[in-house]
Amino acid sequence: MKTQKLTVMALTTAIALVLSFIESQIPAFVAVPGVKMGLANIAIVYALYRLGWKEAALISLIRVVLVSLLFGSAASFLYSLAGAVLSLLGMALLKKTGKFTEIVVSVAGGVLHNIGQIAMASIILETDALRYYLPFLLVSGILAGVVIGLISGILAQGFTEKEENSCQSSAPSLFRTRRSSCRRSEEGKRRKSPQPMQPTGKRRHW
Repeated sequence: MKTQKLTVMALTTAIALVLSFIESQIPAFVAVPGVKMGLANIAIVYALYRLGWKEAALISLIRVVLVSLLFGSAASFLYSLAGAVLSLLGMALLKKTGKFTEIVVSVAGGVLHNIGQIAMASIILETDALRYYLPFLLVSGILAGVVIGLISGILAQGFTEKEENSCQSSAPSLFRTRRSSCRRSEEGKRRKSPQPMQPTGKRRHW
């Protein structure tokens, strides 16, 4: 795995942890258990589109483990893990089709995350009474998913455009490594392309 990708993954994981901490300090704005904004999902959706589903899965797993150790409990770990797995699986499948925008993918992730949490809670608590919270959680998942999809899409597109522009710019930038890879790619293409035949200087006599 390249150093640049590892750096982006580390930064994305750190941002996800910070967003999780910020969200944990915000008091609940509705009297429905489990309703959250899901700020950390901004980092996960961004990683899914910029890095890939494997990297996004690793970042999501690290976030769930660390957040549970720092701010949660064993029960919250299981809830978050179930929601994260179902959410990322659904988003990865939708993204792979190429037929849905970042907003639709994010909304699906938010809804599936809440469904996964409710399902895990019902299994642990051995009750189906929690299903009555599901309509409220679905609505909150849709609203949060729209906002998260917009933000993640803007971030992913912005960084992609910066990388593309860095290949054409000679000024120093944070994407110097990217420019080097672009240059190597262009040199490889030139080596592979057929070279025009040069005149030998010899004259054929008939």
